[in-house]
Amino acid sequence: MEIQGKVIQLLALQTGEGKNGVWKKQDVVVETKSQYPKKVCLSFWGDKINPSLLVVGADLKISFDAESREYNGRWYTELRAWKVDPLNAGDAPINNSGSDNFIPEPPASGGDDLPF
Repeated sequence: MEIQGKVIQLLALQTGEGKNGVWKKQDVVVETKSQYPKKVCLSFWGDKINPSLLVVGADLKISFDAESREYNGRWYTELRAWKVDPLNAGDAPINNSGSDNFIPEPPASGGDDLPF
């Protein structure tokens, strides 16, 4: 599965030691870019944690797997990220004016193209 959105919060880095050695986990809250934005918490484990990409305000495309586990009669779901890419400027509308305050010029015909 895949999600695109802006990082709005980084939760505390969690570390521990298990039977396979030391582990670390970073939870990240992303807000989707849609008509009705949703906040989604995704988990990054081990070498998938990329501090240069996982910063508040970054626009990202994240590939993840959803997994649920049962513990003491309750079910817990985790969204485990396995790939993260920045959304580059090529995905955004391009303004070729060279200025952020670009105002298009009116048509040279001088006539009004409105039908009313």
